[in-house]
Amino acid sequence: MNVRVFALLCLLPFAAAAQGFSGLGTDAEGFATPQANPSFSFPMDHGPHPDYRIEWWYLTANLLGPDGTPYGLQWTLFRTALAPGEAEGWQSPQIWFAHAAVTTPETHLTAERFARGGIGQAGVQADPFHAWIDEWALEGLNFDQMKLTANGPDFAYDMALTAMGPLVFHGEDGFSVKSAEGQASYYYSQPFFQIEGVLTLPTGPVEVTGSAWLDREWSSQPLSDTQSGWDWFSLSFDDGAKLMGFQLRQTDGTDYTSATWITPDGATTAYADGSFGAEALALTDVADRTIPTQWRVILPERQVDVTVSALNPAAWMGLSIPYWEGPVTISGSHAGQGYLEMTGYE
Repeated sequence: MNVRVFALLCLLPFAAAAQGFSGLGTDAEGFATPQANPSFSFPMDHGPHPDYRIEWWYLTANLLGPDGTPYGLQWTLFRTALAPGEAEGWQSPQIWFAHAAVTTPETHLTAERFARGGIGQAGVQADPFHAWIDEWALEGLNFDQMKLTANGPDFAYDMALTAMGPLVFHGEDGFSVKSAEGQASYYYSQPFFQIEGVLTLPTGPVEVTGSAWLDREWSSQPLSDTQSGWDWFSLSFDDGAKLMGFQLRQTDGTDYTSATWITPDGATTAYADGSFGAEALALTDVADRTIPTQWRVILPERQVDVTVSALNPAAWMGLSIPYWEGPVTISGSHAGQGYLEMTGYE
């Protein structure tokens, strides 16, 4: 999602004095910052932007097995910089970090990797596209046809992805504002992937098919120092429309919200702060925390009033930086499926 690179910033030396959630509100002095009216250049912008402090390639997928069992899949590669720019070998200021997960109705399996830039262990190449850390990879000749691989101690996956629609741009043509003070990121997605392949679980291999959503985002200071966490939704409805929405929780108890409505053919409408709403309906005790695992989500201008429910309420990412993320089902004014990520719940 958008501001999900919190995990990387916690690795940086200034994290102990961080402002905002996991340092995402710290000053970006010396780094480039997103500006309004962006002009994207592809395929170059599918690759890294080392003058910006934080960046990610973030894919989630809703899957079905041959017997109708639902699954979820996550693959994420993050980049963060100790200083702007790039250098060879161990002089590189770039740090790489990755997450992979598989969710079933009963289990949530996770793994993570770390790497230093400049030594070939991790990186992203724009053309042909290749994002990797160790043997984990998302790669293809372009952003339309790709392969995805990852593994952990008790799972693996090998998937093929085909884009069935265009890239979509969030906020104002890809300039996504995150706070009333104006912090922002560059943010676009490919939410139209069809996906198929094999999950390898402790019970054996499972052939799966489904849909996937890839987020691309980069910034240097995407949050205000008064924001403590977020709830992010990527929802795909059965009629072909899609909704990306998030609320950033403020320390004074208010929220800053943003949303993008995506038609089946990829046309978008951006909704500014206050248009999108998410209200917790049910709580679950997970990893010694109380987590909202069922939500009422509304976007009145599109007649959206839905209940979003976790497939597995225990989908806790118990990694170096813990958070909740997993697949969800949708009922109410619209039906469908999607993904939910929640951070900052202590």
